[in-house]
Amino acid sequence: MVHSAEKSELFVSVIEAHKGILFKITNSYCKNAEDRKDLLQEIIIQLWKSFDRYDSHFKFSTWIYRIALNVSITYFRKANRRKQVYGAITDDILWMSEENTSNTLEIEINYLHHSISELKPLDKALMILYLEENSYKDIALIMGISETNVGTKINRIKAALKEKFSTIKTL
Repeated sequence: MVHSAEKSELFVSVIEAHKGILFKITNSYCKNAEDRKDLLQEIIIQLWKSFDRYDSHFKFSTWIYRIALNVSITYFRKANRRKQVYGAITDDILWMSEENTSNTLEIEINYLHHSISELKPLDKALMILYLEENSYKDIALIMGISETNVGTKINRIKAALKEKFSTIKTL
């Protein structure tokens, strides 16, 4: 068993080394800065709680992705239930105002991020991992599904996003 101070130090160094993963996931699941902070805090709490059970056969990044995506999916579902109960808040107006740019590439990238943010939680997780250039094998390991299933789902999501893009280009 690792001494408590050593454990804390190791945990902080692991989080610091992989904070990019955490920021990408929280930015993908939350539009609002305060929500991102809340989600990040919840992910870090869950990572800490499971730190003693980390299996060294896996990379830290795989372990972090798996926990962070599971926490994010749960958080996203709870947030959607709250919106259904208390009425939809017009986050989309704020989201769209962030797209005030004359650069076509930036507009398309913002639209892609917005489109990904509207995906179902599991599809969103797959696209985050795919865009991070993880292999299908790593994605399968993180998501707990087969490589074949990963490939099928990603191809379907890409086709749907391509279709969505083709409709806006014709406008």
